[in-house]
Amino acid sequence: MTVCGPMKQYQVVGRKAPTEAFPNPEAYRMIIFAPNMVIARSKFWYFMQQFRKMKKTTGEILDVNEIVEKNRNQVKNYGIWLRYDSRSGTHNMYREYRDLNLCGAITQLYDEMAGRHRTRPRSIQIIRTSTIATADVKRPNTLQFVGKGLKFPLPHRTDSAKRGNKALSDQTFTVGRPTTCFR
Repeated sequence: MTVCGPMKQYQVVGRKAPTEAFPNPEAYRMIIFAPNMVIARSKFWYFMQQFRKMKKTTGEILDVNEIVEKNRNQVKNYGIWLRYDSRSGTHNMYREYRDLNLCGAITQLYDEMAGRHRTRPRSIQIIRTSTIATADVKRPNTLQFVGKGLKFPLPHRTDSAKRGNKALSDQTFTVGRPTTCFR
């Protein structure tokens, strides 16, 4: 699996194909993060092969739905429990991210795991995700963004060019440098 673009959350429901011996087999539902629906279906069969004796050839997918969060305008803290295969073995891990939605946090996870641990997307398995209260945040990287008086100052700004205007003055070339200290 390759990660091309943001991850999406899918609910995939599947079961073993009905036979005369078992006309109504039980259905299994999984929440899977994938860039598109095709990869979500593929990951469903990958996990079903591991957990149950069921393959794509002996089963059927009943439904695939994309899950979209309702409140996407507020920054939330997300905790993600995962397992990944490295060159030396299999490791369990807990990570925290701040994002507007869970899919954005999962995208950050895949990008960071590729950068820090050289982990391929196919070797990452997300075990559990949850929204975390501000008081329960543990990691220092996330803690620095949860304070009440958090500000993002913009030092050394310059006037940007507007449509029809030049960036800093009426003239194309000026003698003085632009003033970047605004109070």
